[in-house]
Amino acid sequence: MQPERMPALFVGHGNPMNAIERNEFRRSWEELGRTLPKPKAVLCISAHWETQGVFLTASEKPETIHDFYGFPKALFDVRYPAPGDPALARRTKELIGSVDALLDPNRGLDHGAWSVLVAMYPDADVPVVQLSLDTTRRGTFHYALARELRPLRDEGVLILGSGNTVHNLRVFSFHDPEPLDWATHCDEEIKTRIVARDHEALMSYESLGPSAKLAVPTPEHYYPLLYILALQRESERLSFFNGTVVSSISMTSVLIGG
Repeated sequence: MQPERMPALFVGHGNPMNAIERNEFRRSWEELGRTLPKPKAVLCISAHWETQGVFLTASEKPETIHDFYGFPKALFDVRYPAPGDPALARRTKELIGSVDALLDPNRGLDHGAWSVLVAMYPDADVPVVQLSLDTTRRGTFHYALARELRPLRDEGVLILGSGNTVHNLRVFSFHDPEPLDWATHCDEEIKTRIVARDHEALMSYESLGPSAKLAVPTPEHYYPLLYILALQRESERLSFFNGTVVSSISMTSVLIGG
């Protein structure tokens, strides 16, 4: 039987503590795991694997990478032992014709992937492959590459982008979660462009107004959004969730299909 077309998902992952705290964000990820069709595998594009060139994880048993510091021991104790899927890594490499993607047999899963997946699939029974972000390239490159991944949705693969539409840690306040005006404004502008399917403008986030340089000082948290938008087919429905701005970080998330 042909698998049903899987949705595509962009999640604002925010603070790594969302992996273990009982809050609105984690609860929404748990709900996704219950309500979305269960995938054969997940292909995750995370803000936390920046590379020169394009790489895919190809380990059968990827380790849990704790790529942060200054957090409680409970967060470092988290292990997410989901299996890898070398066959999916090879299939993805095969689909990517725009560049020679390389397989990395040693890379594990960073917190951009496991902090969300530990809530969605707590049994760690869904294989996971990560696709790296070549941050030497511009948005047009990432959007075009993502288009090449479209067949995976019809092969039972959930494509997950994990980042944040607005992400400026330099001015973030743990003590004052009130959203900064410019962060809210830019997040709303991005959502307006998404609804209008103005992907051309979204590929060049610098053009999104005077607050864009504050909202996206570096592109790694923004680019995963482009991967998911590129997967949207004509007339396919789209919805937002977690539309909260915490200080200078937006948790806005996008579901396509589903």
